[in-house]
Amino acid sequence: MKAVKILLGFALWLGTGVAIAAYIGNKKQDKTAILAGQGFAVVELFTSEGCSSCPAADAVVAKIEKESAGKPVYILAYHVDYWNRLGWRDAFSNAEFSRRQNTYADWFNLSSVYTPQVVVNGRTEFVGSQEGQLRKAISDGIAEAGKVQLSLSDIRINNNKASLNYDVQAASGNTSLVLTLVQKQATSAVKAGENKGRNLSHVQIVLKLQNIPLNRTSSGNAEIALPKNFSADNYELIAFVQDTKTGTVQAAARAALPASTNS
Repeated sequence: MKAVKILLGFALWLGTGVAIAAYIGNKKQDKTAILAGQGFAVVELFTSEGCSSCPAADAVVAKIEKESAGKPVYILAYHVDYWNRLGWRDAFSNAEFSRRQNTYADWFNLSSVYTPQVVVNGRTEFVGSQEGQLRKAISDGIAEAGKVQLSLSDIRINNNKASLNYDVQAASGNTSLVLTLVQKQATSAVKAGENKGRNLSHVQIVLKLQNIPLNRTSSGNAEIALPKNFSADNYELIAFVQDTKTGTVQAAARAALPASTNS
């Protein structure tokens, strides 16, 4: 009986050792995969306060934004203007954002635009409230090593404008730098339209957008206007390199804004 207990104890010890070794091996593999991946995910949400289906997508994006702190996930919420005619004018809406969505419709060969729509890295699009599909698209983007390099530096504020230097390396032809000014969060009390009576929360709201043509290797300076209620802690700059023929995003970066005015 004693011999049986010893053999059983040895078997348990051996099994535990194998399990620990497997666990350590898996952890090393996971760590290697994370270190090897130099990818990113640019998540563009097309939304509107006038659309009753949009708050669900806004909530999904807000959850992912909170979980993605410190990760190469760049969320941009564009409020389109074509819902405004149905009873509620979205204060964050802009015809330029509607035009951008129509450009994506051309790139994806879609017959029409819709909200809420999400586009990830300019490669895939789907209904913005589909959380599982969004998480997979983000994971796929981060896992794919990028070849193009984008850096933002020397961020300054002067005369109600933010300026920065950008540097792009190894971009393909027909690309542009898309520079956005983003308000990190806001709330709205909707008084008409499909969301009448609701208090809506928003994150990563795009306020300004501009496109700067690039060469394969390109550097320069850009400026973007700031709103009157600007406060550094609630705004940031997000920029990305995009193929102007296919819509594919090749690199992305973000920059915090300084709290004080620079001369």
